[in-house]
Amino acid sequence: MKKSFLIIGLALAMFSCNKEGAATASGNKTAYVDTSKLIEENQEAKDIESKYKTKSQEMGRELEGEAKQFQSDAANFQRDAQVKGMAWAQQKGAELQKREQQINMKQQAMLQTLQQESGKEMDSLVKRIKDYIKDYGKKNNYEYIYGTGDAATILYGKEGLDITEKISKELNDKYKSSDKKEDKTEEKK
Repeated sequence: MKKSFLIIGLALAMFSCNKEGAATASGNKTAYVDTSKLIEENQEAKDIESKYKTKSQEMGRELEGEAKQFQSDAANFQRDAQVKGMAWAQQKGAELQKREQQINMKQQAMLQTLQQESGKEMDSLVKRIKDYIKDYGKKNNYEYIYGTGDAATILYGKEGLDITEKISKELNDKYKSSDKKEDKTEEKK
């Protein structure tokens, strides 16, 4: 009995939503953008990702040298501990532990710095994309532009209403043209 009421209630809710949606859709120009795809295909986002991947590799090489030296010293410590006695082993062991902690702290600090820097750049990019979509909507007389993707606000969208490709192309073209302007400015210097 309870299931029947629940099913009838859901059917009525869906029916009333469909009526409202049809009236709204016919009166307003709407579209949606797949935000995940937009970021995935965005050249500036790819450049930011590549930049921080390279930075991470450079920083990793720096730490790698320290880590290899530490491993070598630790191996020597184990060999020398038996020869040089317990007092030496305790003192050297404490020094090695301290070095290991310093290396770990340095690695964490580097990772945190990279995450903060890349996060700031990506947040800035997302804000510019949102502003662009807002301007695009105004310029093209849209009443609403919805977003889909990771934080989906739409469960269904008619194919013809998807403007992701248009926005993606325009954003990439805008980024490429501003990139060329920066190159010309650098050449003049």
